[in-house]
Parts: sequence; C-alpha cells; structure tokens
Amino acid sequence: MELPLAFDSQLFVQLTVNGLTLGSLYALIALGYSLVYGILKLLNFAHGDVYMIGAFVGYGVLVAFDGPLSPNIALVPLIILMFLVAMLVSGGLGVVIENFAYRPLRDAPRLAPLITALGVSFFLQNSALLLLGAEFRSYNSFVLGSDQPEFFEPGPLVDAVFVVNGVNVQRIQLIVMVMTVVLMVLLAVLVARSKLGKAMRATAFDREAAAMMGINTDRVIAWTFFIGSVLAGAAGVMFGLLFSQVFHLMGFLAGLKGFTAAVVGGIGSIPGAMLGGLLVGLTEAYAAGYLGGRWSDLTVFAILIVVLLVRPTGLLGARAIQKV
Repeated sequence: MELPLAFDSQLFVQLTVNGLTLGSLYALIALGYSLVYGILKLLNFAHGDVYMIGAFVGYGVLVAFDGPLSPNIALVPLIILMFLVAMLVSGGLGVVIENFAYRPLRDAPRLAPLITALGVSFFLQNSALLLLGAEFRSYNSFVLGSDQPEFFEPGPLVDAVFVVNGVNVQRIQLIVMVMTVVLMVLLAVLVARSKLGKAMRATAFDREAAAMMGINTDRVIAWTFFIGSVLAGAAGVMFGLLFSQVFHLMGFLAGLKGFTAAVVGGIGSIPGAMLGGLLVGLTEAYAAGYLGGRWSDLTVFAILIVVLLVRPTGLLGARAIQKV
C-alpha cells in the first residue's frame, strides 16, 4: 500500500465531492432505517432492496420513453417522471411489505420480524433476478441530454456546472446533492410540524398510549414505511443516474452502508441519519482515494465498530427512555 508523499489539494477536493454525492445516497437510505426503527424498533433489512427496485423502476420509465440513448421527450420532464414513478412504486412496495410481512408479527418476539426482514430481502432480490435477469442495465447517463438541446434540455448530465480547484462538479452530482437536501428538509418539516409528524412522534414514544389517545397507529406506521421507501426509491434513481449501471444485488451492500450510516449517526434520529450518511460517504471516498478501493468497505465498517464501542447510541442518538 503506497501513500501519497505530498498533499494533493485537487485530489482532496475531488474525493470530497465524490464523498458528499455518495453520502447523499446513503443518507436517504439511512433515513428509511431510522424512521422505521424509531417507531417499531425494527431493523428493516429489506430496505436496501426497495432501493434496488426503485432503481429498476426508474430504468423502466427511461426505456418506456425510448431511452436511454434517444429518449423522445425532453430530459427534465423525463427525469422528473423517473423520480416520481420510482418513488411512488417504492413507497407502495414499502406499504405492502409492512402490511403482509411485518404487521402480523408486530407483537412477536424481536427475532421473528428480524428474520422476516431478511427473508423479504432475499425474496425481492430473487424476484428481480427471475423477472429481469442477472445482467446489468445501463442508464447511459453519460449521454443523457447530449442530443439536440431544446427548451427544458439542460445539456449532458455529466457536464460541469462549476469548477472547484480544478475539479469539475458535474450537473448530476449537483442535482443529487441539492435534491437530497430538499428531501431531508421536507422530511424534517413534516415530522416537526405536520399532524402526521406529531402522530409519528407520539407513536414512536409509546404506541399503546398513542392508540388510547385516538391515533390510528396502523395508519401512522404504514405512512412511515411509505415515506421511508419513497426516499429509498429516489436514492435508487440517483444511483442509476450517477453510476449508470443497476443490477439485482445492488441493494445488499447499499443497504448495509445505509444501516451503518443510521447507526453511526444515531438510529432513530433524522439529523443523525443525515450526518451518518455524509460521514460514511466521505469515509468511503477518502479510503478509496488514499488507501485503494479494496480498503473502502473495510474502513466504513471499522468506523461503525469504533462508534459502537465509544458511543453505542451513535453520534446524535439519545439514550432510550426506560418506561415503567
């Protein structure tokens, strides 16, 4: 393993941009873990595969409009449609999973829903394998927007929007980071100020007491799964646009890193999920750039172990209140 002899500021900026972009994806996945765990104390290990389904749905919309090489509608409406359909389908899938796989086990011992979550994950992976095949599907995002720029046509997604210290910040990277911030702010406002958000916080604090106060906890939990899965679907389309290729196993490792981000930030905490996602993304990017690609995953999970040893509740997590 060779380390650089001198600090390369251009490489550092490039890795930082890459890390923030990747961390945005992990943050959106981590939010789904945190929302569900905050209310049900359930680790939904099928969440990464909902992200995978979202990526394939986005690809399906792209193909439906003769993409990715020569789509027959302008780029901006196409991308908006890809996100909307993928988010809605992923959200619906999350509700179906909760209704049929988790709701019957809501009062069962903790191990039962955990094993069920793993079973749902394998079911989604193998369903995608049987229905879509094992081959990689390409968004060909490096050519999207290249042909005949018109109104609503911003140009190629890989074009630079601006340059920082000689590093091009691509249009798609900026889209991912800005959209992630917007989704996170909307979620924070929803949880803090809306009637649904108040019901979610009440259900998370004490589900039985919330039900006695007239809150429909089943509906609240279904909405929680829907919102978390919507964010995962958005992250899946972002991955396809960023890295072009999607495949049936892409949700496994992304789900593990999203879970790592949620735990590092403080699972159950929305700001913690955001912070954890960015930290995991930056750690992975710096490790790949300075130590080599084979060290990136090892470094990410080493961070998880260190955080759990030093602060088991995560960086922004609060100690659970013991009810008597």
